[in-house]
Amino acid sequence: MFRGSIPALVTPFRDGAFDEGTYRKFIDLQIESGSSALVPCGTTGESATMTIVEHDRVVSVCVEQAAGRVPVIAGCGSNDTRVALEHMRAAQRAGAAAALLVPPYYNRPSQAGIIAHFEALAEGCDLPIMLYNVPGRTSVDIHVDTMARLAAMPSVIGVKDATGNAVRVTAQRLACGTDFCQLSGNDDMALGFMAMGGLGCISVTANVAPALCAEFQDACLEGRWGDALALQDKLFPLHTALFSDASPGPVKYALSRVLSDFPSELRLPMTEPSAASRAQVDAALLTAGLL
Repeated sequence: MFRGSIPALVTPFRDGAFDEGTYRKFIDLQIESGSSALVPCGTTGESATMTIVEHDRVVSVCVEQAAGRVPVIAGCGSNDTRVALEHMRAAQRAGAAAALLVPPYYNRPSQAGIIAHFEALAEGCDLPIMLYNVPGRTSVDIHVDTMARLAAMPSVIGVKDATGNAVRVTAQRLACGTDFCQLSGNDDMALGFMAMGGLGCISVTANVAPALCAEFQDACLEGRWGDALALQDKLFPLHTALFSDASPGPVKYALSRVLSDFPSELRLPMTEPSAASRAQVDAALLTAGLL
């Protein structure tokens, strides 16, 4: 269902409020630049700082603006199963194609608890589920054998893997089957991920360089590994710079540099990137030919 370059969209804020007009223009730019799907309300979208009403509104606007041109994978994760289910149902009503869901964070369930969480979500809503395994943020890892059990559920269709462990791609492919959609959650590791059977990347860098990231993914999917390597080298400084301070500070700064009137505003507890981070972003934008 999903493949290619899929931006984990930032959420523009202006004077503390969701800037819907800028968001709609940004979605159009992403689609016109070759992004193959969109992810609103992920980590990069600052979903943790939104109310439930705001969160669901951002998803609804994204689906409405995409207007069927590309599918929308709505961020729906929560450490409260009931809240995650509310987000899933709202995303389904809005017309999202799938939900992106982390395992519960902070309360740190066991593997049995992770399975029970996703079973409850699948029973409560039939929207397709993309797992999001990011133990560096959640302190919870979906083990390979657990993922195989989840993959056996009809509505669990794939994973955004941000473990940073390249071995997982093959292990999960063997455990979950070749129809299980594996998407990289790490831009800097996407080349190796794709070579081992990945189908795309839910990308931070694609916010800033959507056309280059789409070109990179096309090269990987077509087996043009020389072209993909050249693009990896061109984009790697940007992949690194966008995490030179707490995300999404650097990516919002980068967007303010490459797009006219894109607000770099963040919601607390996120703060603007340091001077050193901004300088690194500027240098990386030059390397990528974006400035």
